[in-house]
Amino acid sequence: MPKVSSVIVPYAAYLRVYEPLAAFRDPEREHWARYARRTDLPSYQVELRRSLADLLPTPPVAVPVHESADAFVAEVDGVVCVCPWRTRLRGWQALGELAGDFPEPVLDALIPPVVRRETAQDYERWLERNPDARPWIRTATWQVPINWFVLVSDAEREYDKGGGDEGPAAPVLRYRTPMVQARRRVARGLRALKEAVDEGPLIDGLMDVGRWLEEFHPRSLVELDYGGLVHAVPAGELEDDHSAADVAEGIEALRHGDPATAGEAYGRLVERWRAVRDRRSAN
Repeated sequence: MPKVSSVIVPYAAYLRVYEPLAAFRDPEREHWARYARRTDLPSYQVELRRSLADLLPTPPVAVPVHESADAFVAEVDGVVCVCPWRTRLRGWQALGELAGDFPEPVLDALIPPVVRRETAQDYERWLERNPDARPWIRTATWQVPINWFVLVSDAEREYDKGGGDEGPAAPVLRYRTPMVQARRRVARGLRALKEAVDEGPLIDGLMDVGRWLEEFHPRSLVELDYGGLVHAVPAGELEDDHSAADVAEGIEALRHGDPATAGEAYGRLVERWRAVRDRRSAN
């Protein structure tokens, strides 16, 4: 499909789970089997464009009226796996988190209170009918949460600086790992952290991600994608970004009772992401 301008890309990273078709029940399985054979599969920028277009009307459409029938598709050892967008569900969840990101006057200007109330009521009614619903995609703006890096290995890092005739227009930095590996790393990381530090946000976040992963098929694929964050990091620094290696080194140091080395690894992470946080403040 034609290359898409990076102008519409927000500074967001994504954690995705691609499940094999066997994880879905009919008729959804048949839908995704047909969908995966398409030759015009949309990119994540297409999803963003649709979402941003909904914010233009007055009043804005905070959450799509109908659930998306699209997905990302990947092949894992010859097995077709899909990651449903579930844009409507994710929109509801994101709207619930906005109050912590913006002062109320700013939030009211973005999405009027009456729209937020009606949308929240729709979500409550929907949850009563779908209590076990969960998204296949998690989103983080202006950062990659440290606990996400626990799931992957530096050896699984994929980097493309973009701009080539055959490659992507924009840089791509992502990690892909089998679900069994991601779960194993969560368990190891939690053991090391709980033995070395008190309860805190890092442990809580890793436990939350671990519970989320347990809801998917064991033959799934886990993807950590920098998404639009590639535009917030200078190209040279992006190419040298090995945050997953730093996290792995820090956890291994904690396992061996070496807090000094763990502190050095954490310091590199903090320094690397400070520029991104500073840009967020500037905006």
